[in-house]
Amino acid sequence: MTAGFPSPNHGERRGGLVPSHVVIHYTAMESHAAARARLCDPAAEVSCHWLIGTDGRVEALVDERRRAWHAGAGSWGGLSDLNSRSIGIELDNRGERPFAARQIDALHGLLAGIRARWAIPAAGVIGHSDMAPGRKADPGPRFDWRRLGRAGLAPWPSAADDPAATAPVGGLDADLLAFGYPAEVAPDLRLAAFRLRFRPGVAGPADGRDAAIAAELARRWPAGPGAHVPGA
Repeated sequence: MTAGFPSPNHGERRGGLVPSHVVIHYTAMESHAAARARLCDPAAEVSCHWLIGTDGRVEALVDERRRAWHAGAGSWGGLSDLNSRSIGIELDNRGERPFAARQIDALHGLLAGIRARWAIPAAGVIGHSDMAPGRKADPGPRFDWRRLGRAGLAPWPSAADDPAATAPVGGLDADLLAFGYPAEVAPDLRLAAFRLRFRPGVAGPADGRDAAIAAELARRWPAGPGAHVPGA
């Protein structure tokens, strides 16, 4: 882990906010060096707190106490300005290839430390695509959310591993909203973002398996307006 914070692209967290979420991204660039250069370029006006290479190298680019510029427009659980509310982690990956084992091992260690430092619950760990459906697709279909969930670092519902799980489709969108997906986007974009994370590769109309997974997410990890975010 490197010392120092080389990116100039940050500011004060607004309204006295402290990190309550972690947003995971992929860099979508040709190389680790290219991504690092862009994230540290004042003309680019983008940054993150942490950059993880395919070899497991973890680089600190912005102090966690500062507001890095990684999330952009979007919301989660009815909350906007995710930049002020979150810590951003970029993974060196163009988006179409599997994530390296050493990279994911490093992510697990980093996430555990961040969550402990800031008392962030597993429900607060989201993807860029979760908070910005239709605008962002990272960390993408190759990212192993199941492994993260099995390690207790992010939500992973048991229904996602049960092919027989089913529930009435009529309650699906309400459950996606209760879990945290943005209300300001169309329902089809919420469904696509949810599937990207929990059922990558699935297309077509919503089905009972979608509904069962969403119902468990809403029950166990609610983040919608007025919901209490549990610490599990």
